[in-house]
This record gives sequence, structure tokens and C-alpha cells, in this order.
Amino acid sequence: MLNGFLALLLCQLLGELLVLVTGMPVPGPVVGMVLLLLALIVFKRTPDSVRLVSEGLLRHLALLYVPAGVGLMVHLEMISQYWLAILVALFVSTLITMLVTVLVFRLVGKLNNSAGEP
Repeated sequence: MLNGFLALLLCQLLGELLVLVTGMPVPGPVVGMVLLLLALIVFKRTPDSVRLVSEGLLRHLALLYVPAGVGLMVHLEMISQYWLAILVALFVSTLITMLVTVLVFRLVGKLNNSAGEP
């Protein structure tokens, strides 16, 4: 179990280092998750220790939202000043995300059909 936790932390650390070195405008943990995904694809299996730790973290995922909720309460005054801009940004980003998702699904569907898969 400790090995799985260390593997997840290593991926996050490598993601943070990549962001620091390259200056990418992406959070380090996101890059770390992509690195973890690539490792899982390359090795074509999920080690039991990583699976066990991941399931434990996912079981308590709701607790990870507490800091975000506290942050909202701490910055409530600022949010009340910029609520319209925040609302517009949320709406536009949601629409863009949905549009990109549809386009990706269509592209994957076409690629699957052209490869002769059902």
C-alpha cells in the first residue's frame, strides 16, 4: 500500500517539476495525472498497490471539497463583486467543454468506423 501511495506522490511531484521547468500554464497535479495515465497505458496494467490507494482516496473524495467550500466563504466579498463575470465564465467554459466533448466523440466514432470496428 505504501508503494502505491509513493507512486501517486511521485507522479504528482514529477508533474509539479515539469510545470516548474517548462512554465506550462497547467496545474502540476493535472500533469501528474497525465503522467500516471501514460504509465498505466505503457505498462498495460494497474498495480494492486496503486489500485488500493486510489480506491481509498476516491472513497473519501467528498472531504477534498471542504477546502474549496471554505475558500468560497473566505472570499465571499470578492465573489459578490464579480459574480456576473464568474457566472459568464462558468457558462461559457461549460459550453466550450460540451462542444469539445461532442467533437471528440464524433472523431473517435469516425476513427472506429474507419478501422472496421463495430
